[in-house]
Amino acid sequence: MEHRDPPGVLAPHIPADAYHRAQATGQPFVFVVQDNTSPAFPWRRLAYPFAIAGAVVIGGWGLVAALAWLLDIAAHTATVIAGAAGPVGIGGITLKLARSK
Repeated sequence: MEHRDPPGVLAPHIPADAYHRAQATGQPFVFVVQDNTSPAFPWRRLAYPFAIAGAVVIGGWGLVAALAWLLDIAAHTATVIAGAAGPVGIGGITLKLARSK
């Protein structure tokens, strides 16, 4: 786990006269650091990866649906062309591509 400094001022500034006065009198320094750590879980940290994963999943399903639609249209087109063409013969071999109704 990496070390994180609290937000705000990283190194508090001590005025020179206050430092010299504290050194002369032996007075201790008191640093007040405001920290905003709450015990709640940071949901925003997870929101972006879940949003990206959701977009990828929805895009994948859209791609699959588009591919299925294109294959369906291609199959119907091939059936219509084969039905309209009738039997096809090459070199004495005749193939009937579609059943006539």
